[in-house]
Amino acid sequence: MRVRIRELGPVAAAVAIATLSCARIEPPPGGPPDPTPPHLIATRPDSFARIPGFKGDVEFRFDEVLSEGGSPNVGTGTGDLEKLIILSPTTRVPNVTWRRSRITVRPSEGWRPNRVYRVELLPGATDLRRNRSTTGTALTFTTGAPLPATTIDGTVVDWTTSRPVAGALVEAVLLPDSLPYRGLADSSGHFKLGPLPDGQYLVRGVLDENRNVRFDSREAFDTVRLAPGKTAAAELWAFVHDTTPMRIREVTVIDSTSASIQLSQSLAPGLRIAPNQVTVRILPDSTPIRVTSVLPKPLDDSLNRRAASARDTTARDTTRRDTTGADTTRPGRRRGIVEVGPGRPRARTELEPLTSRPPLTDRLILRVPQPWKPEGKYEVEIRGLRSVSGVTSDVRGGMTVKPVVAADTTAARGADSLKRRPPKNAADSLTRRPPKKRT
Repeated sequence: MRVRIRELGPVAAAVAIATLSCARIEPPPGGPPDPTPPHLIATRPDSFARIPGFKGDVEFRFDEVLSEGGSPNVGTGTGDLEKLIILSPTTRVPNVTWRRSRITVRPSEGWRPNRVYRVELLPGATDLRRNRSTTGTALTFTTGAPLPATTIDGTVVDWTTSRPVAGALVEAVLLPDSLPYRGLADSSGHFKLGPLPDGQYLVRGVLDENRNVRFDSREAFDTVRLAPGKTAAAELWAFVHDTTPMRIREVTVIDSTSASIQLSQSLAPGLRIAPNQVTVRILPDSTPIRVTSVLPKPLDDSLNRRAASARDTTARDTTRRDTTGADTTRPGRRRGIVEVGPGRPRARTELEPLTSRPPLTDRLILRVPQPWKPEGKYEVEIRGLRSVSGVTSDVRGGMTVKPVVAADTTAARGADSLKRRPPKNAADSLTRRPPKKRT
């Protein structure tokens, strides 16, 4: 239906223009369903092209019309199409434009001469039927600089879990110009970033928590410097770098002779704390008590497992010497059977932890030779603690032992049998008269 805007009033005309301008392209009604995602058929310019004085747009052309997405591109990197583009080397959000079956890209500051540019299109391009592409591509060209030939590879690891991080942000900063080239690790945490210009690089692996493809100051990261000609970044163990002094957040009782100390930061790996570095005082008279050990939780757990394993071995030897020949230590459990509950076991989706570095921890286990006093208050002081960021500090915290509440055994024993009442519908068998016989 054709509408003549000039035949309408001024208000109706304004509404009609706004309606037409906000119209969105939708798939045609009817026809068979199309489950095929959009397919990239061409890029402009060609990859590895050398174009001095380049002034145009980088273009990704697909075989069908794309969806603009629900979030518009406004130059902040939050638009649906802006999230699909990584442009290097630049620190600013590029200009990304939707042109039906094409996505065009250019730097917001314009193309600089004699530079190597890398434009990466991430998976996620969507057609009008919401079919999403699962593959991406990257093209590299220069605006007059020599063609690049360096590819940097490595793995990004989250040090708090010791596991590789899928989709981690990788930045290779070319020195001394500080030109950042960016990319993402694959599903196994491994990355290959390139080709890049030859030179010295500062490579940074970042846990990009807000997914803005930018390095923020509070995000966990790790860096390595590569000399010219070096391309192997190996493993980047990312952690939160904090230069503030460490402090004790909480001290809680574990059992009668041990307590857990929760710290505000992770400890330096391999840190050992001597008992003479720790002082435990009973308040309010500040009477010191002897300390058996203060160990990082993974090390304390390992020592306890060894001790428990030794005790278990002794118990098994005793069980084998039993004349009955039956293993009574674990009744009802068959060897080799993994108990996963009802249904099928869930598939393992997380990556296996790496062991080339010791795990990080922010917990210490304190052990003393004498039991804690019920309702007693204690002060714990540790000197010379070093965080993973290399900051050494003295910490102090307090702990209160909760009183032991005796269990009420009255309910378990039940009421006195002499005072127990019979059920409502039960008759007393002693006073119950037998029924009369009919004659």
